[in-house]
Amino acid sequence: MTTDTDRSRWVALYVLCAGVLMIVLDATVVNVALPSIQNDLGFSQSSLAWVVNAYLIAFGGLLLLAGRLGDLISRRGIFLAGLAVFTAASLLCGVADSQELLVGARFVQGVGGAMTSAVVLGMIVTMFPAPREQAKAIGVFSFVASAGGTIGLLAGGIITEAINWHWIFFVNIPIGIATAVLARRLVEKDRGIGFGKGADVLGAVLVTSSLMLGVYTIVKPAAEDGWGASRTLLLGAGALALLAVFVVREATASNPLIPLRIFRSRNVSGANAIQALIVAGMFGLFFLGALYLQRVLGYDPLEIGLAFLPATLIMGTLSLRYSERLITRFGARTTLLPGLVLVMAGLLLFTRAPVNGAYLTHVFPVMVMLGTGVALAFPSLMTLSMSGATKSDAGLASGLVNTTLQVGGALGLAVLATVSATETRHLRDSGESFKAALNGGYHLAYMIGAGLVLAGIVIAAVVLEPTPAAATAGAQDEREAAAAEGAYSEAA
Repeated sequence: MTTDTDRSRWVALYVLCAGVLMIVLDATVVNVALPSIQNDLGFSQSSLAWVVNAYLIAFGGLLLLAGRLGDLISRRGIFLAGLAVFTAASLLCGVADSQELLVGARFVQGVGGAMTSAVVLGMIVTMFPAPREQAKAIGVFSFVASAGGTIGLLAGGIITEAINWHWIFFVNIPIGIATAVLARRLVEKDRGIGFGKGADVLGAVLVTSSLMLGVYTIVKPAAEDGWGASRTLLLGAGALALLAVFVVREATASNPLIPLRIFRSRNVSGANAIQALIVAGMFGLFFLGALYLQRVLGYDPLEIGLAFLPATLIMGTLSLRYSERLITRFGARTTLLPGLVLVMAGLLLFTRAPVNGAYLTHVFPVMVMLGTGVALAFPSLMTLSMSGATKSDAGLASGLVNTTLQVGGALGLAVLATVSATETRHLRDSGESFKAALNGGYHLAYMIGAGLVLAGIVIAAVVLEPTPAAATAGAQDEREAAAAEGAYSEAA
């Protein structure tokens, strides 16, 4: 019976990760297909950005709310509802024959993506309470979350070139349906803690409005007008003001939507800050690195996907086979630091890639460093991010992790893309060739990304508390693991 239960839990984990992979793949696949979408539906260059921005605003704005609703109502229920919304919206995106329908459907997709993604980590830490198994399960999730984007580059190139852009959305439909059917069968039903003295409607409105306005400010006025523009500053100040009012509300509400106690843990707060910084730096490498391969070296979409494939393979091998062992043996903080150093080294090495660069000399070593660094860093960060969450707050902590990932990525990409474009213009004005100017802009962005990761290393060294994994999880025998399993079964 115990063996059957264990097998069922692991299969349920893979089902949950399949839902997350669908969400992660979708974002990257759409980026590859944007030129085809623009030509087919007649988007202008500025309006085309809304195919991505509409999704990001809904997704980034609703993650915290969706995670907390999972705690209050049911994480399984929110996950299944999110799958239904995302799958239906994917159908609308696939049949879209106008700009308005596609952008509207992408916004709805963002809502479904937020509901699906926000609760998964909370479900994982509840399903796998034993430290050794939890580290392994988080390693699987980390691989899906970090490597899914590079897999999407490859899949997007194949689908767009072999069929057409509509199919990048249609492929979500059978995946979504199959994931929902399996999740209903394999993921145990759960009941949330309830709304207690009533739902914190005002808190929900404040945090969702703040995050949506903040993401909109990042992806629209900041990217178009610059960070010092009056519209950017005004909207940014509005987002911060809403966030400040929300914090005051949560500190005084009798039944807060997001209890502020979750931020008292140095590891939870520090890990989320580091995660935002490292994702900001990495997004610059993935996005601008793909542009370097395309616009400077002349790669097509399929070749770009293949170029990033080594990083994906390394992430998969290390995340699925070795990350759990390292975290269990040495602790999450100790495993995290060399991972961050490798990511920073990869970014710095990419600043040496020339206009006439060769893949094996200038790109492949970067992919090796990045894949290894991410495989060490992300499982460690997610373990630390969930370390201070109680069972009743697991969905909230999961939503917070995903929020720092998405908002950190959007912020980093907006900053690095703007800096890169500005530097390219300056180099062109000074007489550099088009490719040399592009490459110079990319190099500056990589350097800034490395600086962001360095800031994460400082936080890891100063803020994070050592996790005594070698003395606890590493020394835990099978009887203790079995006791933890029994405690979980009784709680469930």
